[in-house]
Amino acid sequence: MLGNKIKPVRFQTSFSMHWDSMTFNDIKSNLIISTYYIIQILFIFISIFLQLDKVVKSQVLQSAQKGKKIHDEHLFIVTHQAYELWFKQILWELDSVRELFMNQGVRDERNMLKVVSRIHRITIILQLVADQFAILETMTAMDFYAFREYLTSASGFQSLQFRLLENKIGVASNLRVTYNCQHYRDNFSGEGSEALFRSEQEQTLLQLVEKWLERTPGLETDGFNFWAKLQANIDKGFNHERQRIENMPQANTKQALLEDLHKQIEVFTSLFDAKMHEYLISKGERRLSYKALQGALMIYFYREVPRFQVPFQMLTYLMEIDTLMTKWRYNHVCMVHRMIGSKAGTGGSSGYLYLRSTVSDRYKVFVDLFNLATYLIPRDWVPKLNPNIYKFPYIAECYDSSYSSCGSSSNSEDSD
Repeated sequence: MLGNKIKPVRFQTSFSMHWDSMTFNDIKSNLIISTYYIIQILFIFISIFLQLDKVVKSQVLQSAQKGKKIHDEHLFIVTHQAYELWFKQILWELDSVRELFMNQGVRDERNMLKVVSRIHRITIILQLVADQFAILETMTAMDFYAFREYLTSASGFQSLQFRLLENKIGVASNLRVTYNCQHYRDNFSGEGSEALFRSEQEQTLLQLVEKWLERTPGLETDGFNFWAKLQANIDKGFNHERQRIENMPQANTKQALLEDLHKQIEVFTSLFDAKMHEYLISKGERRLSYKALQGALMIYFYREVPRFQVPFQMLTYLMEIDTLMTKWRYNHVCMVHRMIGSKAGTGGSSGYLYLRSTVSDRYKVFVDLFNLATYLIPRDWVPKLNPNIYKFPYIAECYDSSYSSCGSSSNSEDSD
């Protein structure tokens, strides 16, 4: 393959001379020539490896094919191709993380660094694609209108990879806003529709994280029993707070403080009510199981403990994914509003109004993690940890019934 592109190089240089007979300039000249040819060969290899010919020649302007080339169509194509390449990379990272979870790789806590690293990478890419709208916004509405007719039924929200990303992260199908009065999958056909259907049958990142949180060491009722201890401490703390307020001399201030305290007690009463939790799940207001929520809150409270530092980073990055996907949708809404106003979108959707309706908590996958801040309490209300929990992470699992027995190991999905 390379034989037709790379001609044999014959170095007519003084390398054939004995080193003793070569001057400094001879050596310098030979090194420059050799380096030049090596760089040329590397460029060719890199071009083939990256298939750059295909990439840089895939911008086909429909306006040019119609005989009237429109300058900004090229920017529109390149930007959207870049989006799709980054979506592909996100799916690559996401699938690898899901595979680690599905293969029980996270039972060995030493694999969590790999998981957290890849999820963090996803957040960095999402930040990039969200900011990329600034490039498209260098076009005016008139610039876009000049080639909009060539887009026919294309729409940014008909991106197959973006839909796959939503499904694999865990966007609930029943919470989606109706698209053109149809199921979102009806806007795709053939392999695209089949890929979306398969993604709906797979375990989502949300479901896998939920199972992982349910195994948080310290939740065992026959062990540390974090949840019971937390409830007892909070009840005790509120009782002390009520007594403190009732002993205050100012009657008007006392009443306002007691009312505020009652509201706080109601919040925590719902937190410790399993039936209320299931009811909120049925309404779509909570997504994690009751036990997984307990695990998340435990990690949140003990985030400074060495064993929970990496899990806390994990939860932080999961919230960042939700935040950045919401930011991407919002930036898309703003751009569409600038370009087409309130007219119907190119995908036949209701345009700006439809897109605006997708920027909501309905599309937040890890909404429960955001709501953890609702349950902040004084530090001295948080139960004291069992000393075993302070041991080095993968050693500490020997002391927890929630983990597999000591000596067992789980293979990760790769060795990198």
